[in-house]
Amino acid sequence: MANDWATFGADLHLELRGSKLRTGLMDALREAVRSGRLEAGVRLPSSRSLAADLGVARNTVADAYAELVAEGWLTARQGSGTRVASRAVPRRAIGATTSRPGAAARPTTARPTYDLKPGVPDLASFPRAEWLKAYRRALTAAPNEAFGYGDPRGRIELRTVLAEYLARARGVHARPERIVICSGFVHGLMLMGQVLRARRVREMAVESYGLDAHWGLAARSGLRLPALPLDERGTRTQELGAMKGVGAVLMTAAHQFPLGGALPPDRRAAAIDWARASGGLVLEDDYDGEFRYDRQPVGALQGLDPERVVYLGTSSKSLAPGLRLAWMVLPEGLVDEVVAAKGHVDWTSSSLEQLTFAEFLRSGAYDRHVRAMRLRYRRRRDELVEAVAAHSPQTRVSGIAAGLHAVLELPPGSEPEVLRSAAWQGLALLGINRFRHPDVPRTLDGLVVGYGTPPDSGWAGALRALCRVLP
Repeated sequence: MANDWATFGADLHLELRGSKLRTGLMDALREAVRSGRLEAGVRLPSSRSLAADLGVARNTVADAYAELVAEGWLTARQGSGTRVASRAVPRRAIGATTSRPGAAARPTTARPTYDLKPGVPDLASFPRAEWLKAYRRALTAAPNEAFGYGDPRGRIELRTVLAEYLARARGVHARPERIVICSGFVHGLMLMGQVLRARRVREMAVESYGLDAHWGLAARSGLRLPALPLDERGTRTQELGAMKGVGAVLMTAAHQFPLGGALPPDRRAAAIDWARASGGLVLEDDYDGEFRYDRQPVGALQGLDPERVVYLGTSSKSLAPGLRLAWMVLPEGLVDEVVAAKGHVDWTSSSLEQLTFAEFLRSGAYDRHVRAMRLRYRRRRDELVEAVAAHSPQTRVSGIAAGLHAVLELPPGSEPEVLRSAAWQGLALLGINRFRHPDVPRTLDGLVVGYGTPPDSGWAGALRALCRVLP
């Protein structure tokens, strides 16, 4: 039914359909915003005014407004009333002129209401108070030479406590003299690219799905990057022996990014066997190894052969990427070469941040934080799985219960349309094909959902928005 109202308050024309007034009102308001008829910043009638115009209970309108605020369509502030939120929608979605016949109007560029892109933890949960305590203790105890340029390997205090932690928590064979602190995983990969090229390595195999930023960095080092084949059990490491000219392989063995599987034991062993037989190196990216929810985390691949595996870890997922703290545990024969590539002094990693992290680890605060976040992320993943099963039974959540992201498998060919729908909803999402190696044919459709990214206050709304775009 269509209604025009002019009793009191602001006039508002909506198309209400169906017998459920609250649902119909919410659908009508969403459509008015999505079409551009209600632009960002427009003030809506008060719940009392609109309820009187519609002839419904005030609670019906108030509940609809509250739900749309939670979803990000509206905003509500004391003294300012309820307004249309700034959203990624076109001003002229209906009847808009497009650049070519049949082209669909596209959302304008704007900050998304919800961000479900993978790769970032819940930044609002950074343990500020505990980090500040560790900083004060570290600063008080810091020797004067800590304020100098520093050892290119990193502070010995951090390397010592990291060796203990990695051995205990990740099964890594580490000694302080084999650890080099770097400014993020990318910095470590850049250093390894220089070392590999200096060793006359021309090719480094990579997984069929991964981060193109990492591939691009390695390519800029002069390395060719053939893709390892993939099947339902994961990366086919047994194929390494047939890849002539490959001198290294980059892998996410504990939790493949982005597909989410754990490399089976026989394929872990095959990677090590190849490295031993060929003299090659395995570069292990252990980006979120602490977060396994269905059982104890799988130990690092490096534990199988510390002389053939370069272990790369980071605080970016467990704490925050802004710390710029990562580490490499190196085979003995690589330490001098990596240090030479890094330079004679530590230009990149703040000594005070290193000392603070060392104190944070030593005090047990890091273990407590990881355990707390493990529970939080597991709860979010469980809620994601339940919501998807309820709203889109044909969509399967794949991968092991681990990390900060999950893969939602979509019907063949549906990924582009789902991503377009997500953009209309103000939802930042990435499809699985965003991570596909350019030499690998397209065989999968899906979403890579980063459930660690939203703060607690935005998680419920983000989950509802996600369910709305699923087929």
